[in-house]
Amino acid sequence: MDQTHASSPLAGAVHDLATEVVLALRSGDHLATVCGAAGIDEENRTGIAAARVIGADLLLPSVLYGRHPHPGDVAVLDRAVREFPPKPDAPAATAWSHWHMISTLQRFAPPPQGATGPGTAVGTDTNTGTTGTYAEPDAAWLENAAWQSFTHQLSVLAPLAVPAAPSAVQRAAADRTVDLARGFVRAVRRRDWLQAAGAGRWLAAIGGEPATLGLERGLDFVELMGGHDPRVTLHVRAARLMAEARAR
Repeated sequence: MDQTHASSPLAGAVHDLATEVVLALRSGDHLATVCGAAGIDEENRTGIAAARVIGADLLLPSVLYGRHPHPGDVAVLDRAVREFPPKPDAPAATAWSHWHMISTLQRFAPPPQGATGPGTAVGTDTNTGTTGTYAEPDAAWLENAAWQSFTHQLSVLAPLAVPAAPSAVQRAAADRTVDLARGFVRAVRRRDWLQAAGAGRWLAAIGGEPATLGLERGLDFVELMGGHDPRVTLHVRAARLMAEARAR
């Protein structure tokens, strides 16, 4: 682990997990274990918290390459879902992140037929151990958000920017590509590389950005300037893979 990026054990674990996701995205190796390579298993409390920070991107290589994830990575993400459910007063972005983690787990281990309805995901009650439904959170708050706030919120929810994962957040992003493009430029000018990478990932996922934006060159610059943070590189790499897939 690069100690220059480990201001705390949790920050170090997040850094290591994000780095391993990037390596898996670059290699395309579906047998690789992200968590195992980072020295994290489902009994590692700090590692589980780090997985909650990374969210569904823990399984991003499998999502983008269409391959089965390593069982150890699935177990860690499942534990993160159970250990860190959103509180009733949690921010909307936290609820959406939790929903997407559950949805991603379902993608690789679908629940029994009839267990859920449209727009719901299965979750486990950490107190009772019983399975229930976790409905798609509300996204109406995004519709009237100022473009600056909209870009910030979407960048926080960048893990939702993946193919074949429809949601109200994705529909909101598709309806406001110009606002996202403005936000991308603003983030670059403010040297907020993580926000720029997240916004760029959304634009690559949904397409339709203004041709004058120069997204590909912009992402190259973001990675060059912010690549010391593996979360930036993760979003940029995901954006490139999705843009390449759309171009085929």
